[in-house]
Amino acid sequence: MTGDQAPEDRVDFVWPLGEAKARLSELIDRVEREGPQVISRRGREVAVVVPVEEWRRKSVRAGSLAQFFAESPLRDSGLVVERERSDPQHRDVVL
Repeated sequence: MTGDQAPEDRVDFVWPLGEAKARLSELIDRVEREGPQVISRRGREVAVVVPVEEWRRKSVRAGSLAQFFAESPLRDSGLVVERERSDPQHRDVVL
């Protein structure tokens, strides 16, 4: 462990990979109590362990873009959006 403080005493603790492996049960307990836990490898943050319910909540697909537009409250509003044509964008294409 880095320093002389235990991870539970530090708010901004990042678990070094070796310590996370050795203390996996404790890491999981902290995930359940405190939320996401960050794991680092060679000083670089590489992973986050999150509670399964949070993962499920954030992994739910909200739908397609077509579905978003189809369900928009503006769909039948008569709103017409036109592109501004006074300043055309020219791009060089290199093939």
